[in-house]
Amino acid sequence: MPESGQKTTQGHITETASGPDTATAAGPAATAPGPAATPAVAAARRTGLLVTLVLGGLTALPPLSMDMYLPALPEVTGALSAPAATVQLTLTACLAGMALGQLVVGPMSDKWGRRRPLLIGMVVYVLATAVCALAPTAELLIGFRLLQGLAGAAGIVIARAVVRDLYDGVEMARFFSTLMLISGVAPIIAPLIGGQILRITDWRGVFHVLTVIGVLLTLVVWRFLDETLPAERRHEGGVGEALRTMKGLVTDRVFAGYMLTGGLAFAALFAYISASPFVVQEIYGASPQTFSLLFGLNSIGLVAVGQINGKLLIGRVSLDKALGWGLGTILVSALALLLMTSGVFGEVGLVPVAAGLFVLMSAMGLAMPNTNAQALMRTPHAAGSASALLGTTSFLVGAVASPLVGIAGEHTAVPMAVVQLTCAVLALACFLGLCRPWQSAAAKTPAGPETA
Repeated sequence: MPESGQKTTQGHITETASGPDTATAAGPAATAPGPAATPAVAAARRTGLLVTLVLGGLTALPPLSMDMYLPALPEVTGALSAPAATVQLTLTACLAGMALGQLVVGPMSDKWGRRRPLLIGMVVYVLATAVCALAPTAELLIGFRLLQGLAGAAGIVIARAVVRDLYDGVEMARFFSTLMLISGVAPIIAPLIGGQILRITDWRGVFHVLTVIGVLLTLVVWRFLDETLPAERRHEGGVGEALRTMKGLVTDRVFAGYMLTGGLAFAALFAYISASPFVVQEIYGASPQTFSLLFGLNSIGLVAVGQINGKLLIGRVSLDKALGWGLGTILVSALALLLMTSGVFGEVGLVPVAAGLFVLMSAMGLAMPNTNAQALMRTPHAAGSASALLGTTSFLVGAVASPLVGIAGEHTAVPMAVVQLTCAVLALACFLGLCRPWQSAAAKTPAGPETA
C-alpha cells in the first residue's frame, strides 16, 4: 500500500483464465503492471531457479520444524512424564509463535526491506532450536518452541512477500504451485528422517538435526538471496501506519474472505498433523516408520495436486473454480473420515482411514496456493503486511485446532474428524459468502478511491 495520507484509485489485475469469472483481484494501485523491474528484481528473475530453491527452503522450514518432530511425540510424553495433551502444546506453541511473529516481521519487511529481518529471524531460530534439544521439562520445551516459532516466522512471511515483489497475476499463482513442489519435499522426508533419527537416538536428536538445517539455510540466505524491495517502494511510517495498513486489508471483504478460507483449510490440515501420530500409532498400532511412510505418501499427494494446479489448471480455469473444487473435496473427505471413525460403517482398519486422509491432504494442493495468490494479488503495495495477515490467520486457527483433536483422549480419532469437518464447512462458507466467486471481476472490486 502507499504511504499514509496518499490516495490511489482502485483498479484491476486480470488473469488470462477462461470464463467470465476469471480470477481477478483488485487493490490500491492495482493498475500497475506488476513489480517494478529494478536491477535486483530483474537479476532475481534471471536466476529464477536459484531464487525458487532459496524460497522453497524458507517455506520448508515450518513443516521441517513440525513434521520431523511428529514421530517422537509419543516418546516425549514418556521422557518428560507429561500427558499427550500437554505434549501436543509443544506443536501449538510453535504454531502460535509462527503466527504472532509474522505480524511483526511482515510490516518490518515493508519498512526495512526483506533481507535484514529475514537474517535476524534465522539466527534467533537456530539458537532457539538448539536450546529445545536441552529442555528438561515439557513446560520449558513449550516455551522454547514458542520462541522457535516466533523466529521461524521470518522465513514464512518474507518468502511470500518476495514472491509478490517478483511476480504478478497468473505468473505468481504458478510460482506458488512450483514453490509447493520444493517446499512439499519437506513434509515427505521430515517424518522419514524423524523416524530414522529415533532408531539411533532419542527425541532430542531431532532438534539437533533441525539446528544444523537452520544454520545451513541461514548461510544460503545470506549468500544467495538479494534484496527484492527497493528503497523507493518501502514504507516510512511506524507502528501506526502498519496498523492502518492491516486494518485496510482486514476490512477488504474479498481479501478477508480468502484469508479466512485459507486459514480454516490450513486448520483442517493441522488437525491431521497434530492428531495423526496418535491415530496411526496408538489407535491402529502402526510403527513410527509406518506412520512416516503414510505421512510421506499424503505429502506426495499434496505436492502432485499442487503441480496439477500450477501446470494444467491455472490459465485454463479460474483460480476461484479450482479453489472451489479443492474445498469441496476437503469437505467430502472430512465427512467420510467422521463416518468411518465414529463407527457408522462398523469397525474399519487403517487402510480406509489412511485413504480418506490421503484425499484430504491432496486437496490442499488446490486450496493453499490459490488462496494465497488471490489474496496477494489484491495487495501489490503491502505484500509484507498482507503476507503476515495470511500466515497469522492460518497459524492461529491451526493452533486452536491442535489441542481440540486430543480433547477426548488418545484412543479415538473422532475429534480429529469433527475438527476437520467443521473447518471445511466454515472455509467453504467464507469462500462463498465473502469472496463470492460467481461475481464478475468488476463486482468484486471496491468502487471509488480508498485511503491506504
